[in-house]
Amino acid sequence: MLNKAKSIQGFKLSGTDGEVGNVKEFIFDDNYWAIRYLVVSTGGWLSGRQVLISPYFIQGINFDVDLINVDLTKSEIENSPRFEDDMTVSRDYEESYYNYYGSPVYWDGPQMWGSSSHIVRDREKWETTPRVENAWSPNLHNTKDVRGHFIQATDNEIGHVDDFIFDDENWAIRYLIIDTKNWWPGKRVLISPEWIDKISWDDSKVYVQLTRDAIRRAPEYDDDIDMITRDYESKLYRYYERQGYWSEEKVGRDYNR
Repeated sequence: MLNKAKSIQGFKLSGTDGEVGNVKEFIFDDNYWAIRYLVVSTGGWLSGRQVLISPYFIQGINFDVDLINVDLTKSEIENSPRFEDDMTVSRDYEESYYNYYGSPVYWDGPQMWGSSSHIVRDREKWETTPRVENAWSPNLHNTKDVRGHFIQATDNEIGHVDDFIFDDENWAIRYLIIDTKNWWPGKRVLISPEWIDKISWDDSKVYVQLTRDAIRRAPEYDDDIDMITRDYESKLYRYYERQGYWSEEKVGRDYNR
C-alpha cells in the first residue's frame, strides 16, 4: 500500500513489550530510493534519545490508531548502537547496527534488499541470506534534508519537493510529491525517482528528465485522497510513456552529484 511519509510522522512505535517512541523522520538511500531507517524519538523513556529502526523489524502499520508494530524489545532498542541527532549514518555505523541485531544487510546483493526485492522478516531465514563480495555503497540522506529541494526540469525550474510516497511492503519511495505553486496556483504532481537524472545536494536541486510543460500537463495529484490507485498510477505512467515499476522491479543506480 502506498502512503505519504508525512502521514506516519508522529506515529507511535510499539515494541513487543511496550511503547518505544514516535516517528520523527526517515533515512533513505538514493540508489534504490528505499527507506532504510525510521528515525524515532524515544521521549522520556530514554531521556529523549533518538534511535534508528530498520524496516526489517516493522510488522505492520495500524492507521486506525496511529501505531507501528515493531518486532523488538525495549531492551534491544535501548542497547542498540547510539544514534545522535543529525548524525551521518556511516558504513561503520551500519555494520555495527546490523551485527548487533543479527539481521541481513541490505547492500549485500543486486536488489533493493540485498538478495531480494522484498524484506526478509523471518528471523529463521536470516542466517541463510547469501552475502556477496562486491557489495554496493549506499548514499544515505534524511528526508527532511530533501524536502524543499527545487525541481529542475530540462528547460527551467518548476516546483519543489514537498513529501514522499512510499510502499509499506518493501519501503521503496515510489514518488516525490512536487508542489508547483511557485509556478502556477495550487497544483501538485508526482515524479518517480526513476525519472530523476541527478541530484545536487550543494544546490538543493533535483534534476529530472522532463520538460516544464510535460510536468504542467501531468495528471494532478490530489493530496486529500489517502490512497493512490493502480488506475491513477497507470494513467501517470502512460502519460509519461514509461513502464510501470510494478511490471518488473528495477535494480538500483548511482546518481551523478
